[in-house]
Amino acid sequence: MKKVVIVILILVAGFAIVKLFFANKGESGAGGPKQEALTVSKNSVAFNESVEKLLNSYFLLKDGLTEYDTSRVNNAAAALALAADSLATSELRGDTTGVIKQTAEDFAGSISGSSKVLTSEPDLIKKKRIFNLISDAVYNLVRTVKYDRQKLYHQHCPMAFNDEEEAFWISNSNKIVNPYLGTKHPKYKASMEACGDITDSLDFSK
Repeated sequence: MKKVVIVILILVAGFAIVKLFFANKGESGAGGPKQEALTVSKNSVAFNESVEKLLNSYFLLKDGLTEYDTSRVNNAAAALALAADSLATSELRGDTTGVIKQTAEDFAGSISGSSKVLTSEPDLIKKKRIFNLISDAVYNLVRTVKYDRQKLYHQHCPMAFNDEEEAFWISNSNKIVNPYLGTKHPKYKASMEACGDITDSLDFSK
């Protein structure tokens, strides 16, 4: 009789342990917290892809300027102009009056035109001045269409030109990598690459 009772107790204990194991596994998934669902974008896939292409070209341009690489700068600026010309503004949603679409097209036109001028400009300092204008247009474009696929940072250099003129740029990282002073500045070399601050963050995913 004692043996039967012991067997029953063992079976009950074993069942409780198995039940507890699977309950914990269901809560934590594969050893970690449950993944949250991706935020659904307010705009179409085609529109988001066109903005992403524009931003990627812009970031390549920024990186080329940081490294004082004229060839990379020109190639990226040409790609940026093409991306701006191809921006899928017809895919914008929630624009009942057409004002957002028109405003976005105006900023895209500014980006395209300035990028083409930048490509043909031989002087690197003047290229960086044009880049400042492009950055302003990109910042306002993102705010206008409320691009919600990544968080972006509006960053600022207080001494971009002549040690006293400020300029701005857009980054997908909160780390400061200054494209105006860069890694090969004639006066500072790479010592001022981290100079700057964040003036705004753009996150329309919420």
